[in-house]
Amino acid sequence: MIFRGRHHAHTHTQDHHGHSHSHRHRFGHSHDTGGFSIDYYAVNSGIRHWDPRFKAAFSMLLLLCCLLGNHPLISLISVVTAAVITVGMGRLAVDRYISVLTIPLAFIIMGSLAVGINFSRQPLGDWNLFLHWGYMYVTRESLMEMLFLMLKVLGAVSAMFIMTLSTPSFELFSVLKKMHCPTLLVELMHMIYRFIFILTEVQRNMRVAAESRLGFCDFRTSCYSFGQIASNLFVVSLRKANAFYDAMEARCYEGEFVFLEEDSVVPAKMILTAAVYFAALFLLWWFLR
Repeated sequence: MIFRGRHHAHTHTQDHHGHSHSHRHRFGHSHDTGGFSIDYYAVNSGIRHWDPRFKAAFSMLLLLCCLLGNHPLISLISVVTAAVITVGMGRLAVDRYISVLTIPLAFIIMGSLAVGINFSRQPLGDWNLFLHWGYMYVTRESLMEMLFLMLKVLGAVSAMFIMTLSTPSFELFSVLKKMHCPTLLVELMHMIYRFIFILTEVQRNMRVAAESRLGFCDFRTSCYSFGQIASNLFVVSLRKANAFYDAMEARCYEGEFVFLEEDSVVPAKMILTAAVYFAALFLLWWFLR
């Protein structure tokens, strides 16, 4: 018996409307209740048919090249490569790709500022700002280091997006199983991943309901609505968890997830192209070091 998550339901619906296999739409609309789902992008990706093992290996190798290369040009090439594959080959709309990137980009900027900005009692650096109790200053070296760090982390994140935005979650977990990761760990990852989206959807519905009743018209009402949503979210999440378990039991769940997998073979041309790309990237790093 095969247990199928929500991603299979999405695929069936899209097949019914004729979108899943044709890929004619450009992801121009939102999914579910106004948000977006990573699995929605992955299922409808133009490179969805690529072997998940190849996509996972390519993403990890590009990630390692970006981190170990330790050069801004290598990082820039990683960012461009990820964008070309995800947006160009995967046919993901540019605005959607940028909106997904803004989530980690905010953390990247905040983390990099700690590297570029320094504090001192004396006016130091190439640029400084007096803050009454001391000086906040920036040097050219720290600024360049900050920008390079941002580009390096962005390249690493973009490399991982090649895999996540083109490979449904159940295929990723299947790859982990084939890599002989502990079954318990893989299933816990799947459950946590699913419940993140379930709780996000529940919270979104509650917020929409509160907004329709002017629950955020002023600060005091907003605080009350926030407290009500937070308290009700726990109760509703338990109800959703029971429904989730009942759905698994109805599909003969016996303590282990079994996913529907498609037999796929990596073409020799694709492997050769990837080998040439990483060889060129290694030669570029050799000349730049």
